[in-house]
Amino acid sequence: MKTIVEYLTSSFPEFSPELKEQIVKYGRIKHLEEGEELMSIGGEFKVIPLICEGAIKVVREDDEGNELFLYYLRPGQTCALSLNCFMMSKPSEVRAIADEETVLIALRGDHVNDWLAKYDEWRYFVMGTLQMRFHEMLHTIDGIAFKNLDERLLDFLKEKAEVLKVDEIHMTHQELADHLNSKREVISRILKILERKGQIQLGRNKIQLV
Repeated sequence: MKTIVEYLTSSFPEFSPELKEQIVKYGRIKHLEEGEELMSIGGEFKVIPLICEGAIKVVREDDEGNELFLYYLRPGQTCALSLNCFMMSKPSEVRAIADEETVLIALRGDHVNDWLAKYDEWRYFVMGTLQMRFHEMLHTIDGIAFKNLDERLLDFLKEKAEVLKVDEIHMTHQELADHLNSKREVISRILKILERKGQIQLGRNKIQLV
């Protein structure tokens, strides 16, 4: 089993030895099974997650339980919303769920504010994370505002395949509809159109990207 230092070396090579020592001191390795929730809406962020292996999907949810997929957290990344909520002492406004078996470093946030002034690489990491997530949120908004649902669906399938490093995605039509805040019947119809165009191949609860 890898140590925190080994995970930091492979996933966060930009961190200095001094910063890594601090992370080893205040962090712990956490394993999540596929489907396990890292954070729920209204929950309190007590740690900052540094993703080392696997993938975390972040979704927005309304009062009726309808979901909208926002973005993935991949190895070498953290959650900008968790940073913001922790620094502002605010509850979470998103759900974060492991999309596959995931390993992360759960970093106690007591010292992250001090690190902003003390370690340049931590400040660059935090600011880069905030900027990247801002652009991803704009991408999500653009998709809703300017893209047809078939484009959004294909984009989601491609991103999921890229994140999980697979070309066959195992999801039901209802799960896809939930992620894109649509109806199962609509998603099923679009998938059949994409199959006729030769962009995917459909199986039972699986989709093969062509």
